[in-house]
Amino acid sequence: MKLLLALGWGGNHFFNLLKFTNLTRRTEIGANSYYLEAAGQRLVLDCGMHPKEEGEEALPNLRVLDGRLLDAIVISHSHLDHIGTLPVLMRRQPDASIFMTEATAEIGSALLHNSVSVMMRQREEIGVSIYPLFTHKETNQATELWRRCPMGQPFTLKGERARPHEEGSVTIEFVDAGHVLGAAGVILRAEGRTVFYTGDVNFDDQTITRGATFPESGIDVLIIETTRGDNPLPEGFTRAAEERRLADAINSAFARGGCVLIPVFALGKTQEVLAMIYNFRREKLLGEFPVYIGGLSTKMTEIYDRRAMTTRRLLPRLQLLEEVAPFILNGKTINESPARAGRVYALSSGMMTPKTLSNIFARRVIDDPKHSIFFVGYADPASPAGVIKTANAGDLVSLDPDEPAQPLRCQVEQFQFSAHASRESIVRYVKQLAPKKIVLVHGDVPAVEWTRTQLAVELPGSEVIVPIPGVEMEL
Repeated sequence: MKLLLALGWGGNHFFNLLKFTNLTRRTEIGANSYYLEAAGQRLVLDCGMHPKEEGEEALPNLRVLDGRLLDAIVISHSHLDHIGTLPVLMRRQPDASIFMTEATAEIGSALLHNSVSVMMRQREEIGVSIYPLFTHKETNQATELWRRCPMGQPFTLKGERARPHEEGSVTIEFVDAGHVLGAAGVILRAEGRTVFYTGDVNFDDQTITRGATFPESGIDVLIIETTRGDNPLPEGFTRAAEERRLADAINSAFARGGCVLIPVFALGKTQEVLAMIYNFRREKLLGEFPVYIGGLSTKMTEIYDRRAMTTRRLLPRLQLLEEVAPFILNGKTINESPARAGRVYALSSGMMTPKTLSNIFARRVIDDPKHSIFFVGYADPASPAGVIKTANAGDLVSLDPDEPAQPLRCQVEQFQFSAHASRESIVRYVKQLAPKKIVLVHGDVPAVEWTRTQLAVELPGSEVIVPIPGVEMEL
């Protein structure tokens, strides 16, 4: 970097120094990971695991990094599609500094250990010889090296607190992304330019998680998610009305003599559903009834409860495990738990991946019209959850390739409680920023294309980019 400055590089010449490579293998929501080179510093944003792939294909395209030594790896949040293969990258880049928020570090450690256990089972059950991609011991060693950073305090890639206008340095700052506990957008400043990676974002308040607090100006390059680009909000939508609709639907299911299965992600969606149930009871919209969650969801909820008073959230005094008092199901007890009327089963995974609690339980309710399955978030169209969403009553549905298909006879309803920003709020935010360059990531092709087309019309003075996976580009 000193040599570049001596030769006169710097200031506006930084435009020639910023390089970007999308490390996902396809344009999709998968193993999210992005390479940036700025002011002579090399870093990777996120290192996820693909939720639908196995073995080597579950990794980002890390071969692109061969021959390059990273200075830093920055993790936006702890969902596995953003942190799930971090120990693999750390093994390959032992000298890189690792940065994330404190809550992301605590949650990420628990999720990675759970991932090791899942991979070990998959090695035995489906014969993926490369599994586990990393071990419990390696995970413990990795977490000891993570640098836990507060929101809103700029730091250098050496982990030092940044000084204003520090010449020749790259500074990073985390800002609250409003997605799940600990989720952050990443502001990167170098040589007079500012790059902002949103990670996964929600601009609106949820039930327990407050909306994002993102910069409102001063961004030159914006790297932004497009998850919901192909999913418009219903006309007149409000979250309050949607929550009331969920409460009414639970009441109707119970009145039919059925139970309700809500497939959820262990991190984020479980806690939002529990908070909604707490509010429903407090507002007398629902009476008391048993609620069931999974073991991993319990670990995540414990972290939410521990951090209730020290993080930016709604209902700061609410202790979910104490106030809602859910019962716990795990891989052993699920087999002894028939579907019982008048109960809510908020079980992971949200996409109903085969062999998970929600998938196993769904096979007990799917062919019974008394029972209900309520979807409250995103599901990949090819996942079992996505298949059920688009199936018609009476269709044969395959939830697990190792089990026979079943007719869909239960009641199916979908609710808009996504932890991702709506496409309308994404467009509003980008228009407000009006950055020179906009890089669209984290979306399936239809979602990315809708967002690209809309922004090209709304911001003719900005360059809207859909990065080709694996191809280096200058920004």
